[in-house]
Amino acid sequence: MSALVALVALCLGAAVCAAGLGWHIARMQRWQFRGDVAASRGSAVKGVVYAFTSGMLPWEKESARLHWVAYLRGVIFHGGIFLGIAFLVSSPWLNFLPSTVRLTVSVLLAIAAVAALAGFWLRFRDPMLRAVSTTDDYFSLALASAFLIAASFCAAEVRFLPLFWTVSAITLAYTPFSKLRHFLYFFYSRGFFGWVFGHRGVLQ
Repeated sequence: MSALVALVALCLGAAVCAAGLGWHIARMQRWQFRGDVAASRGSAVKGVVYAFTSGMLPWEKESARLHWVAYLRGVIFHGGIFLGIAFLVSSPWLNFLPSTVRLTVSVLLAIAAVAALAGFWLRFRDPMLRAVSTTDDYFSLALASAFLIAASFCAAEVRFLPLFWTVSAITLAYTPFSKLRHFLYFFYSRGFFGWVFGHRGVLQ
């Protein structure tokens, strides 16, 4: 596939992603929050700040505190996704990036890809996790892994740019219809958590 065709596909994928996520955001905004009827015992604002800062640290979350390997794997995986998105935005100017920067990015993305692929092993290894895993769980993880791998190849070798754009187009187009859109709900859920429990004085 030529770079031009891949770029057109990327633009179409981005358009589908934006339209789909926009629909989800509009739907969520229609949900009515009636407020907390409990008496105020703390600061809701401080609760929200806590939820998005120190509340994300592993020792503040029992599930992370008891499973450090899984926590670090998640940090590396999701950090790689953010790096991959930043790299995607800058990819039209790939030839202007110094080779040392591109190679560094390639290595970091490769490490993140390994962390992503480890997700398959975790799902197969844990009977409970395997029982609740859906087809979308595996397909979304496969797309995220392919995105990171293609980004790593592209950062190392410019000739892989059409491949990276094609994989990115498919991933973006699929996002609104899959669990990949969970990053939207993350902000809503953490904000709600911080607001309510901060208001009640639980988070200080």
